[in-house]
Amino acid sequence: MTEAQAHDWVSEAVAVRRFWERLGLPGLIDVHVHFMPERVLRKVWSYFDSVGPLTGGVEWPITYRAEEAERLAVLRDFGVRAFTSMLYPHKGAMAEWLNGWAADFARRTPGCLHTSTLFPEPGVEAYVREAVESGARVFKAHVQVGAYDPADELLDSAWGLLAEAGVPVVIHCGSGPAPGKYTGPERVGRVLARHPRLRLIVAHMGMPEYEDFLTLAERYPEVRLDTTMAFTDFADRFAPFPPRSLPRLSALGDRVLLGSDFPNIPYPYVHQLEALERLDLGDEWLRAVCHDNGARLFGL
Repeated sequence: MTEAQAHDWVSEAVAVRRFWERLGLPGLIDVHVHFMPERVLRKVWSYFDSVGPLTGGVEWPITYRAEEAERLAVLRDFGVRAFTSMLYPHKGAMAEWLNGWAADFARRTPGCLHTSTLFPEPGVEAYVREAVESGARVFKAHVQVGAYDPADELLDSAWGLLAEAGVPVVIHCGSGPAPGKYTGPERVGRVLARHPRLRLIVAHMGMPEYEDFLTLAERYPEVRLDTTMAFTDFADRFAPFPPRSLPRLSALGDRVLLGSDFPNIPYPYVHQLEALERLDLGDEWLRAVCHDNGARLFGL
């Protein structure tokens, strides 16, 4: 972390805290935060730096590029009282190893919700069961990066296990910032038809298929959406949320959760909060989204 970064982040912490203090909250709960093994994270950053095809050709500077301890200190200064460590495989024979790292990270990191992941491969049910039994609180599925069909039969028993255990899954299944072979609402709809009690948290509000994923949330009471990058100036350039759907978003206020994509965001953390505030859906909606819905879901 440079001296300039440190100064900027200290100033920003004041603005973030002012936001949740005004709402009378004890802090924030962020369901879409990335912590992963350092060599894996460096490769992710390198991909963003190269403006790889999955970024949609959009330049993507990493605002919180710092060592792990510094990133954790920033979250603490912001008043994020609970957060995930979203990590995901891009190929087989990787998820179980990532789960081992994440379990250790959660044990040594106050405030971290023990996060695990999965991939359609032989043995997936066994290591998902092991993760759940070892205390996993949330899973991450990345359909775009993993380039897999979430309705793949190899995953069916794992989805059933997670539905039965009531463990939420943050799933990147929308076609933003760039579409993948298996992204979009149709395949996720197949999963939910088989497992209607599965607690799917649709990352990025399902960007850009916002309205389709709102429909799934209206149809399935355990489906939730996270706000990651949605409504920000950055996302509005290529995937604006349709204003006509704001009443639907307001009505689902008990199933929308704050997500940020920290540290891999190309703007200050506080901008996500400002973007939610300018939707003008009211303080009660903001309190639910930024803290209370997550607290209820994870029993905090």
